[in-house]
Amino acid sequence: MVNLKPVLFVIGLVLSKIALFMYIPTLTAFFTGTSGFLDFGMSVIITHIAAFACLSVGKTDNFRLNARDMFVITTLVWAIASAFAALPFVFINHISFTDAYFETMSGITTTGSTVLSGLDKMAPAILLWRSILQWLGGIGFIVMGVAILPFLNVGGMRLFQTESSDWSAKSSPRTKSVAVSIMKIYLILSAACFFSYLLAGMSPFDAVNHAMTTLSTGGYSTSDSSMNHFSHSAQWVGTVFMFAGGLPFLLLMQALRRRDGKMIVMDAQVRGFTYLVLATSFMVSVWLVLTRDYSVADAVRVATFNIVSVVTTTGFGLDDFTAWGPFASVIFAFMLIVGGCSGSTAGGAKIFRFQIALALLKKQIHQLVHPSGVFIQRYNGRTVNEDIVRSVVAFAITYILTILVIAMILAATGLDGITSLTGSMTAVANVGPGMGHVIGPTGNFSSLPDTAKWALSIGMLMGRLEILTVLVLVFPAFWRD
Repeated sequence: MVNLKPVLFVIGLVLSKIALFMYIPTLTAFFTGTSGFLDFGMSVIITHIAAFACLSVGKTDNFRLNARDMFVITTLVWAIASAFAALPFVFINHISFTDAYFETMSGITTTGSTVLSGLDKMAPAILLWRSILQWLGGIGFIVMGVAILPFLNVGGMRLFQTESSDWSAKSSPRTKSVAVSIMKIYLILSAACFFSYLLAGMSPFDAVNHAMTTLSTGGYSTSDSSMNHFSHSAQWVGTVFMFAGGLPFLLLMQALRRRDGKMIVMDAQVRGFTYLVLATSFMVSVWLVLTRDYSVADAVRVATFNIVSVVTTTGFGLDDFTAWGPFASVIFAFMLIVGGCSGSTAGGAKIFRFQIALALLKKQIHQLVHPSGVFIQRYNGRTVNEDIVRSVVAFAITYILTILVIAMILAATGLDGITSLTGSMTAVANVGPGMGHVIGPTGNFSSLPDTAKWALSIGMLMGRLEILTVLVLVFPAFWRD
C-alpha cells in the first residue's frame, strides 16, 4: 500500500510554497492599487489552511518513500497544486472552475494554451500569477527530470540516472546539492533574460513576465498579440533563451562546475537538438523567401523564432505559421511532438528518444546485412540495454495512443478533425497553440466545450509527467502489495 502520511506531508509542503508565491501578486495588487488584492488574499488563506491540514495529518517520524509513493506523489502534487492555484482565476476573472483549472494546468505544465483574452488590459496581479506558475513549473520539471523520472525508469529515463537520481537516505545530501545548483543556474538565466528584454525595449513589467515564461518554455504573454507586440530584438532575445530552456540543465551545471564548455558541445542530445533547429529553420526560411515574399532577414527571424518556440514547446506566437502553406505546416506538425532535451524545461517526446530509435534502426539494418554480427547500441558513451529500449518503445506506443484517445474525445464533442488532432498533440506535447482557425497561433481555447477542456487538462498532465507516470496509477496491480 501507499504510505499515505508522507504523501500528504509532501502535498502540504508544495501547497505551502504555492501559498507563499501567491503573496507576490497579492502585494503587486496592493502597491499598484489595481484589482486582485482581496481575491488573492482569499486564495492565500484557503491554500494555507489546506497546506496546514495536510502537514498536520501527514506528519510522521518515519518518513520513507518507496517507488510506489513517488508515482502517487508525482501525479497528485501537480493535480492538486493546480486546483488551488486556479482559485485566483475564479475570484478575479470570474470564470468557471473548468476554465480556471485549464488555465492553471496549462501554466504549471508550461504548456501555454489559454482561455483568457484581453490580456493587454488585464489586472497586473493575474498576469504576474500566470507567469509565476510557468516559472515554477519549469524548475519543478527540471528537478523531476533529473531526480525522479530516472529513479522510476519512466520512458527510458534511466539512461540519465546519476547519483542525484538515488532517493536513498545516503544520497539525499547529494540530491539536495544538485537541486540547489540547478536552481542557481535557473535564477541566473532568468535574470539574464530579464535584463536582455529590458535592453530590447520591454517595460520592466513585461520583461519580468516574459523572462519567467521564456526560460520555462511556457509561452504566456502579457499581450494578446504575444511576441508580435514587441521589437525584433526582443524576439531574438526570446529565441536565444527559449533555446537555452530546451537544453539539459544538469549538463549545464556540470559544465560550469568543471569549466568545460566542450561537455555541452559534445553531448549527443544537444547536438541533435541544435542540428534539428538549424535544419528546419533554414528550410522554413527559404520557403518564406521563395513563396511568401519575406526579406531574408525577416524570414530568418520569424522562421527561427517559430521553430524554436514550437520545438521547445514554448508556444509564443509570432505570425501565423499555419498560413505559410502545406510545406511549412508539415514541418511544424512534426515539431509539435519532438520536444527539447531531457532534463530541460521543454516538453514533448524528447530528442534522445528519436536518437535511440534511429540508432536502433541502424543496428537492425546492420544485423540484416551481417546476421552473425554482434552490435552494441550506445548513446552518449553509455550502453543502451534492452530494458531502456523496451521503456522507450513502451513510451512511444502510449504517447501515440494517448494523443489518439484524447483526439477522439475532442472529436466526439463536435470539434473538427484539425482542431481535435492538433489540440490533442499540443496538449500532450505541452506546446500551447494547435493548428486551424480555432486553436491556432492567433486563436485560443475558450470556445471549446468543458469536456474537451478537461480532456486536454489531463493530456497536459500526462504529457508533462511522461505519460506512464500517470497511466500506471490506473492498473490494479499497482495498488496490490
